[in-house]
Amino acid sequence: MRVQSQPTQPFAGQQPGTSGLRKKVTVFQQPGYLENFVQALFDVLHGVDQPASGQTLVLGGDGRFHNRTAIQTILRMAAARGYARVLVGQGGILSTPATSVVIRRRGAAGGIILSASHNPGGPDGDFGIKYNVANGGPAPEKFTQAVYERTQVLEHYLTVDAPDLPLDAPGTQALLATEIEVIDPVADYAAVQRALFDFDAIRALFARGFRLRYDAMWAVGGPYAKAIIEGELGAPAGTVVNAEPREDFGGLHPDPNPVYADDLVAHLMAADAPDMGAASDGDADRNMILGRGFIVSPSDSLAVLAAHADRVPGYRAGLAGVARSMPTSTAVDRVAKALGIPCHETPTGWKFFGNLLDAGQATLCGEESYGTGSNHVREKDGLWAVLFWLNLLAVTGGSVESLVRDLWRAHGRCVYSRHDYEGIATESANALMAALREQLPSLAGQTVAGQRIAWADDFAYTDPVDGSVSRQQGVRVVLEDSSRVVFRLSGTGTEGATLRVYLERHEPDATRHDLPVQQALAPLVQLAEAVARIRHHTGRDAPSVTT
Repeated sequence: MRVQSQPTQPFAGQQPGTSGLRKKVTVFQQPGYLENFVQALFDVLHGVDQPASGQTLVLGGDGRFHNRTAIQTILRMAAARGYARVLVGQGGILSTPATSVVIRRRGAAGGIILSASHNPGGPDGDFGIKYNVANGGPAPEKFTQAVYERTQVLEHYLTVDAPDLPLDAPGTQALLATEIEVIDPVADYAAVQRALFDFDAIRALFARGFRLRYDAMWAVGGPYAKAIIEGELGAPAGTVVNAEPREDFGGLHPDPNPVYADDLVAHLMAADAPDMGAASDGDADRNMILGRGFIVSPSDSLAVLAAHADRVPGYRAGLAGVARSMPTSTAVDRVAKALGIPCHETPTGWKFFGNLLDAGQATLCGEESYGTGSNHVREKDGLWAVLFWLNLLAVTGGSVESLVRDLWRAHGRCVYSRHDYEGIATESANALMAALREQLPSLAGQTVAGQRIAWADDFAYTDPVDGSVSRQQGVRVVLEDSSRVVFRLSGTGTEGATLRVYLERHEPDATRHDLPVQQALAPLVQLAEAVARIRHHTGRDAPSVTT
């Protein structure tokens, strides 16, 4: 067994997006493709071909197709770089929030997560890789840009001439001088949740007959939810469904929203619906919450958690502040104002919350894309959000619907929707955004589609902790009544471009809170078409997905 230097050459397009490098499985299966990216990552971390002496690396993924093969490749490369220890999840499994937990609790230098999150899996699906730094959060843009630049000049990568290691049972083995420890993927994560939530109160809730349906979508959240919700909290067997991680997610799209989690929605809309429904995504960092006959928007979910955080042990001392991504609705802003705490508005991407959390300027944070989290990790955390809701239901005696309606009565309803135009030509998407930006200086004061525009801009963010600036993070068009339309290109897809159009109207009148969402937002849809000329640029008459 020895270190080998393998000749290679750069691959085009290895630039990480919002959450790492995501491509089709077939792209990652190209000889040397994964190796080149990992070599570039290690070179930026440690210096070109320099050893990672004394450091611990965490490694795992969401169990999708190619996960096991990629882990073996990375283990050999980590040994070649001289890592002291690699902690790898049993069976190659570690959810994204659990990886963050392990990095933080075990004092690791960082971790590699193999996932394409909520994107489809299988041989024809997607694969991804990202690096999390020592605080447990995603690497910042400056770092990922350096990795990309390094990928473009590589001439070799380092690996070890060794067979695959067994990963299906906990234990320790050696690869050269590197200790490879296969760990229980749930243990550290569960310990953190026990410290945050009143497990006794939640056990009592289930003992009173409370019914939950948790759809793990055949993804990595299943083992965590089974162990904690059924195992520790006493929910009846079968509460967690679709719980076994599958390489193709059972042929489903593991994205917890009303479109792709339609089976869960159908169960919660049925006459014999359980009290609460929940779902998590491919790598278990996203969540969807439902009540009986009632769907909760992610923006409202964040606001409810913030409004009642002091009812939960881990947040009883109060919140230092909250943070949301710019496209997320302003519901949590209104709660923060009532609580007298700051509300930070950041670009999309969980990495932008990291500095705020580390500096103690925010405690809870969330995104409209079904992601919520807190300072317990540096990732969004799907099961954490479900446990938070269960804790609130246990101690308030309310229902999912009643907690949301209480929010609306207190602060007005932020009627909200996202329209996605997926797989459009990149050139067309860029042309649409360029045309929007050209209009920005003249939009204020115009009446478009019968609605008067107060102001418009291209969102830029200055980090209050380190002063870094991120520009062109989405075009905002804001009306005089505070309604908003936001246009942004997504960085999470693997084919073409995805245009996301976010629509929000604040409705203080309680008699109008039950208007169908798309009906209430129809005037904003007309404005979005008039301003952005979506049909002209994309050739689409309607969005691919509406959530």
